[in-house]
Amino acid sequence: MTDSPFHANASDFTDEDLAIYRDSIARFLDEHASAERNEKWRRDKVVERSVWHDAGRFGMLGASVPAQYGGLGGDFRHERIIIEEFGKRGLEGWGVPLHNMIVAPYIAAFGTEAQKAQWLPRVASGETILAIAMSEPGTGSDLQGIRTHARREGDDYIINGQKTFISNGQTADLILVVCKTDKEAGSRGISLIAVEGERAGFRRGRNLDKMGREAQDTSELFFEDVRVPADNLLGGIEGKGFAQLMTMLPQERLGIAAMGLAIMERAIALAVDYARDRTAFGKTLMDFQNTQFVLAEAKTKAVIARSFIDSCVDKLLVGTLDATTASMAKLWITETELETVSRCLQLFGGYGYMNEYPISQLYRDARIDTIHGGTSEIMKLLIARSL
Repeated sequence: MTDSPFHANASDFTDEDLAIYRDSIARFLDEHASAERNEKWRRDKVVERSVWHDAGRFGMLGASVPAQYGGLGGDFRHERIIIEEFGKRGLEGWGVPLHNMIVAPYIAAFGTEAQKAQWLPRVASGETILAIAMSEPGTGSDLQGIRTHARREGDDYIINGQKTFISNGQTADLILVVCKTDKEAGSRGISLIAVEGERAGFRRGRNLDKMGREAQDTSELFFEDVRVPADNLLGGIEGKGFAQLMTMLPQERLGIAAMGLAIMERAIALAVDYARDRTAFGKTLMDFQNTQFVLAEAKTKAVIARSFIDSCVDKLLVGTLDATTASMAKLWITETELETVSRCLQLFGGYGYMNEYPISQLYRDARIDTIHGGTSEIMKLLIARSL
């Protein structure tokens, strides 16, 4: 990684740099994440560790981790390229965007110098896979309602609680656990504490059976008197967790919107190819006006979505992307994604219902995007506060 041509400040990257990076990511994925290998990951419900190590050696992990800690030294544009190249290949189940774009930035932005030096080089190399544990069996979007708690005892914290729907849950080596360090302080009593996967009392539950993104290991996690050093408190100050989450959620929601767009664009490409090849009543499907209208509307919405994301990325890079705008991006793009994938699948007729057709898998993979990272209903509430 030290010889990477991409090590620079964000403002130093040119379009040519980004084009070279996209080409290199595409070549890596074509070699290491073929359709056959992806199908195996879906069957196994997990991506094997060796591929994470390959990605780390290549330089795909830690794309926005500062170069001084072993990362690429890039920014959200590099993460977006990874998301888009994953989307073209139906790789939504491999949790690299979560590792790279959602969890690593917490450490880079809020970690102490010692925490960054200890954790980030291994994050970039693939030796440490990341997860973040927010949701609980009785608490989803209402983070202030979490029950997982950490009690200070000397130089340690003792953590008890349960989490669910945790992506990378079976493979994660370091998990940022959202917990209460002061049960009486409301949002000011929430902290993020890193838990290593080998800690006594930490247990992984089921690899949950989902309707889509089968390759993504999504798990229940249990914490029973898990003792971790106080040095694992992210940032070193109790009660900062809620503010840290609120700071990072706009980027997470923009990332989910980018994933939604990638799925939308792939669905359109699949439908166009099918419509050009499939014949009915002596004509191709593309010759029918209905098909043309469906795809013209889908393309128009995809172009609008891309323009919206471009604008949000520009704001994010200069630090002006606010929660309301990010919520609007996630709301409109993911809802449009579901509508578009459904209409594209309809063009396939009965074949669209068959699992052997990628559009069928895409339909299932897309469904989570209006739920994770904050449901569409939560996005509407956040947007309404700005009225």
